[in-house]
Amino acid sequence: MGLRKGGKVKSDIPIISKELCLRLLNDLEKAKRPVLYATKCSLDNAIYNHKVGYLTPGSKKVATELNVSSVKKMSRAVFMLEILLGNIDTGAVNTKRELYYMSKGAIKSTPALKPLDFADQPESDDTIDFICELMECYREDINCYANDRGGQTYSQQLIVTETMTDGTIATIDLSKLGTSPFQPKNRPQNLKLSTSKKIDFALIVESEGTANTLVANGFTKRNNCIVIGSQGVPSNAVRGWSKLIQDQLKIPLYFFGDLDAYTLQNIYRTLKAGSAASLIRNQDYSAPDVKFLGVLPEDIKKYDLFDYPVKEHDAQEGRALKKASDALKNDPFFQDKKNRGLADILNWLLKNKRRCEQQAFFSVNPKDPTMPEKIILDKIKRGNYV
Repeated sequence: MGLRKGGKVKSDIPIISKELCLRLLNDLEKAKRPVLYATKCSLDNAIYNHKVGYLTPGSKKVATELNVSSVKKMSRAVFMLEILLGNIDTGAVNTKRELYYMSKGAIKSTPALKPLDFADQPESDDTIDFICELMECYREDINCYANDRGGQTYSQQLIVTETMTDGTIATIDLSKLGTSPFQPKNRPQNLKLSTSKKIDFALIVESEGTANTLVANGFTKRNNCIVIGSQGVPSNAVRGWSKLIQDQLKIPLYFFGDLDAYTLQNIYRTLKAGSAASLIRNQDYSAPDVKFLGVLPEDIKKYDLFDYPVKEHDAQEGRALKKASDALKNDPFFQDKKNRGLADILNWLLKNKRRCEQQAFFSVNPKDPTMPEKIILDKIKRGNYV
């Protein structure tokens, strides 16, 4: 079976699907209970090796054996798989939301399928995820694309060449976009990057608003760089886009975000090493080379930044602290010796129970709108990152 980087060759999906269904049918004809084995996508099956750079799946599988409680799950998987194979055959693509309504339409036209009806979209989404875990393929391999967009991207040197579905080529010179950002779709495999001039680094900013402010204040005019607003927890498109920049341009990547447990675990870790929930896709949707530029604990004192106590009684903040404690004990990413510096930050956050936002750099000298830029550049120059 041929493999593309990180997933199945799309032409293999119908073959794998047929084999899966024939196996189910053969077992039924032999009066055997069919069993489906899916990759377990959870932290207890996640492996992290710093030489690889991202979370990968272990050997654990989730077995679904045909019985009274699982018959609907297995039947729904075959039903949805038929819809997805129809898309692959025709070249059509759909979002999860659209596939949910397509299943509704199919059931409406064939009343015998009524027992398979989805009560709401999460049930349909779970079935699609189950199919991907069964075949160890990406949603994109079965023509299911999330409606997420890459982070708002600015540069005066970056040129993007996109191969369209009909084979034609589109070229986007980011220096010609004015104040409009480039926002790549969740199909990084269709993009080829080049530069009009050497690019020194890429800055991935947690807050899209702060990324826009840096650009509006001339950051990309004065520096040969790429600035990306990740808009909080990075979508697949942001992760794939960052990975593409890392692999094709071979430039340093820095993440500029808040100093808090949520940012370190849910945002930065996901960007750098992927997530446990997407173990089968982390290879193409993580950027292992990205460094944590800050805010770092030592920045608070060095730049006299405003920080404030974590509200432990707040449900969200309390949950983030608990997850931080759990991560230090159970997360292979934070347990790896190469990530000791990041684990130290988590320990600092748990001990001090304080947080500091990236926007605090704007308090250093309110009369100088370029002060945050100066601090960022100085931190990069001095290697003040983790």
